[in-house]
Parts: sequence; structure tokens; C-alpha cells
Amino acid sequence: MTETQPQTNAGTVPLEAAPAHEAAKDTGHPRLRQIAAFEHQVTGVAVAGDGRIFLNFPRWTEDAPISVGVLTSDGSVQPYPDNAWNSWRNAKRDELSPNDHWVCAQAMLCDRQGNLWVLDPGAPAQSFVVPDAPKLVRIDLSTNKVVQIIAFGPDVAPQGSYLNDIRVTPDGRYGFITESGVKGALVVVDLQSGQARRFLDGHYSTQMDVNVVVHADGKPLRRPDGRGVEFSADGIALSRDGQYLYWQAVKGRTLYRIHTDLLIDASLDDERLAAAVEKQLEHGPADGLHIDRNGKLYITAVEEHAVKVWDGKHLETLIREPGLRWPDTFAEGPDGSIYLTDSRIPDMPWFKPGQPAAVPSSLLMI
Repeated sequence: MTETQPQTNAGTVPLEAAPAHEAAKDTGHPRLRQIAAFEHQVTGVAVAGDGRIFLNFPRWTEDAPISVGVLTSDGSVQPYPDNAWNSWRNAKRDELSPNDHWVCAQAMLCDRQGNLWVLDPGAPAQSFVVPDAPKLVRIDLSTNKVVQIIAFGPDVAPQGSYLNDIRVTPDGRYGFITESGVKGALVVVDLQSGQARRFLDGHYSTQMDVNVVVHADGKPLRRPDGRGVEFSADGIALSRDGQYLYWQAVKGRTLYRIHTDLLIDASLDDERLAAAVEKQLEHGPADGLHIDRNGKLYITAVEEHAVKVWDGKHLETLIREPGLRWPDTFAEGPDGSIYLTDSRIPDMPWFKPGQPAAVPSSLLMI
């Protein structure tokens, strides 16, 4: 496809995985199958209407050779949309323009209009925001070409921010983004004009809960300097009719929502929006959220190695698998299949000094 080497599987992967080309491996759990394994840390996944699976590998602990890719039939990952977009290297940042390269792609979504949206917070290692790097990029899936770049300035992505995940309204008009940095917030984007604004900045619903300590394997997950998991508004979901937006901080236990009509009304200030935030559910730390075609909300319960499902009344554990190290992000396929990335955050050298910079990860199907 291109001259860049494919990003293939290697090393230790969760669930005692076979090589990635052995697609849809049965893990022994009746509801969980491994689709592919990678030698680099994956976060986002998106599935197109034609079944193509797209993945992104943020530059958290290493200069990953591919930041956005498409999964091939043999389980390898090829750069997408091309080599040029994937040619950024942190060590060579002075030689490349950050606005038209993947600097630290974090999340992605296939919309109902035949586009792949890729969110790039532009902050390698979730640290310094590279000027002109934060952006939302639209790729036409029929041509595999970038057709729109929405750049975010310091008013939307200031230093200390980390744009984390995105949802797009059914009509393709608006995008909603969580910002999980030091001071969490939500962002609404007019996808036609490219205008974006930050809201609920510093509101309790978008912030880390100081009373919550995120655990892994029953122990507080901390760095050597004592810092724990410090992600603010992270997981995000949109109701199928586009009327309600849901979100939660990873370092938190509460799910919130708001009516999207309020978010797209630029005349409303944060005080009015804050008054409209609704508390929905208390459970525990979570990363990824997704509402499926049947209206059920999927939640990654990161402390429990689990996936839970909430129907608006009852919260049930769908899967609990010890080998599921950090269930991260969901995507839904055209046939209704639910895909899930395992980013293995507890195994990062941030939390386990001496570990290799490259963190093996996997893609699963529920």
C-alpha cells in the first residue's frame, strides 16, 4: 500500500492473544473475541459502513510509527490516509508542520455521511500542546482524502488541555468533544463553519473528583512521584436521536448529560448550561462510553476489567475478564457488532517504570 512499514503485532498482549492475523480469536469468554493485537498502544477505533476498521495510536510514551491506520485482512495496520499524514516525529517537530500531520491522534469516529473524523489534541505524552497541532480532521471515506481541517486555537485547546473523544450529530452538522486535561471542559464544533467553543470549563461535571482514586489490580494506580490517574471529562456518548450528550471523568464516578439543543445555542452562557446539566448514574471510574442502536449505554469499568451496560434503569455487567487491562474505546460496526480497544494504561512505563516505551494493546469484539 505504502512504503512505510506496517504496524504489526508483537510482544505480550492481553488475553493470551494469538498473532493478529488469526482474526476473531475466541478468548474463552462467550461474549469477547480478539480481532487484532498490536505492539503499540491503541486508543481510538472507528468502523466504516463498508466494514473497514480504523485505529489510532497516540504518542504517549513513544513516537509511534503510525498514528492513524486502517486494519488490513492480515491483521497489520497501514498508515491512513497516507504516509505523509503519519510522518510526524516528535524528534523532528521543527521540520514538519503540525497542522497537516498526526501529532498525537487520540480518537476517531465514522459518521452517517461517509466521513472519518480524527481528533488530534496535539499534545504528545499528554503534556505540552504543540502550537497549531490541535485539530479535527475529516476524511472522505469514498476517496480516502482529507477534505477538511478544523484547527483549534488556545481558546479551545489551551496549554494543559487534552481533547479526548468526539461524537457527531446524526445530521453531521455538529461535533461534541470532551477535554480531559488539567481543567476539564466540553467543546461544541459547528462542522460546517468550523467554529468551536469551549463550555462547562471548570464545572464540577467535567472535573476530576478529588475523592476518587483509580485502582488497577486492586491497588491505587500511581506514578513513582505519587500522581494518580488524573483524567477529567473523557468518555462521551450521544443518544441515537442526537438529543442528549453524556459524559464522565475517568477520575470520577458520575455520569452526566445535557440536551444538545442547549449546546448548539451560542447565545447561552455557561451559567445557563450549568443549570441544565443532569446527573444520570453513579457507578465508578470509566473511560469509554457508547450508545448502541438499541439505545443501551455501554460503559468501560476500568477498575473491574469489565464492560457494563445501562438501559436507563438497570446497570449490568456484560463482561468481566481479568485479561482486559484497560477497556478504552467503543465503536459499532454496520451489523451492530461492538468493537473495543484495550489500551493497557496500567502497564505503561508511567506507572511501571522500567517497562518498554511501546505498550502492546489489542482490538476486541463483543
